[in-house]
Parts: sequence; C-alpha cells; structure tokens
Amino acid sequence: MSKVVLYMSMSLDGFIAGPDDGPDHGLGVNGERLHAWLRSGGVDPGSYRPVDGPSATVFDEVMATGAVIVGRRTFEFAGGWAGDHHDGVPIFVLTHAAPEEPAPGAARYVTDGIASCVAQAKAAAGGRDILLHGAATAQACLRAGLLDEMELQLMPVLLGQGRRLFEDLPPDHIELELLRSLDGPGVLHLRYRVRSAAG
Repeated sequence: MSKVVLYMSMSLDGFIAGPDDGPDHGLGVNGERLHAWLRSGGVDPGSYRPVDGPSATVFDEVMATGAVIVGRRTFEFAGGWAGDHHDGVPIFVLTHAAPEEPAPGAARYVTDGIASCVAQAKAAAGGRDILLHGAATAQACLRAGLLDEMELQLMPVLLGQGRRLFEDLPPDHIELELLRSLDGPGVLHLRYRVRSAAG
C-alpha cells in the first residue's frame, strides 16, 4: 500500500530554504547548501544521484516513488519541473484555486483539499510510495493525519533565517518513531514514522 513520505533537506535549526526564496532563487539566500548532499546535475533528475552508499540509497527511494504531491508555491518555484518530476509519474499540485493555464505534462491541480489530493495520488501511484514536497503541504498532511513517514536530510549548518519546515503546526505534539538513521558524507538521513498526535 502506498505511503505518503515527505523527503526534505533541512538545516540543523529547521530551515528548508534560506531567506528571500522565490521563483528565481527557489532555495533562497544560502539555501543551496541544503542540497549539498546531491551531485551537481542537469536537466535529467538522475544526474543528481550521489555516488556514496547511504545518500544514493535515499535518492533511489525518491526516484522509485509513483506520484508526487506538492504545494503550488513549491511547484512554481521549481518551474513545475517542466511537467515531469521523474519518470513521468503524476504530479498533484495542491492549490486553493487553479490558474487559467493548464498544468504542464503529468501535473494536475487539486483544489478540493489535502485529503482529496492524497486520495488521488494513492490511486495513481500503483502501490508505490508518494513523494511529498513543500513545507505548507507537509504541514497540511500532518494536521490531517495523512503523512505516513518523513525522510529528513539533516545538514550540518545553521541558516538562522528563512523558511522553517514545522513553522505553523498546531500546539498538539506529534509523536515520531525513528525507523532508520544513515550517515552520509556531510549529511544525516533520518527516516521517521508519524505515529500520532498527542492531545
């Protein structure tokens, strides 16, 4: 059965982008440091595959997902990946209102909420896991109890400012279970199961 898995690179102080992120600078000022565990690549997503074991394992898991869920802001900052995040899998873009222009390639806009977005992605993923992108969308999934796991690439850097992954969560705390810890060059890959919200 498909799981919704958040894959996110994050600084030690919880930032997933530096300040002033935008369409021309998707990761913000100094935010590129968060993706230093990846190789410099080109148009082909596979060109970013790390050569070392632990980081390559995580990268291969990302590329094996059967669908992508992403918020509209992240989607637009990434240029919509020209309609193909990887291998032509469907991309479900969560948004309050779809733009007049249709989404490119394998992407489609979902305007009826996170539960519908997850249901559509699960139906399309063919039993494979679903890659979740974006802080606001991750928070929406957590609030709705729809996020199954998190794979965090913890980078040994303090950005001090920018966009935090867990900025706007409700006061209820959420229990996590550590499933795996992989130590790669310059990065710690932490995989958690989302267990429950405790009240």
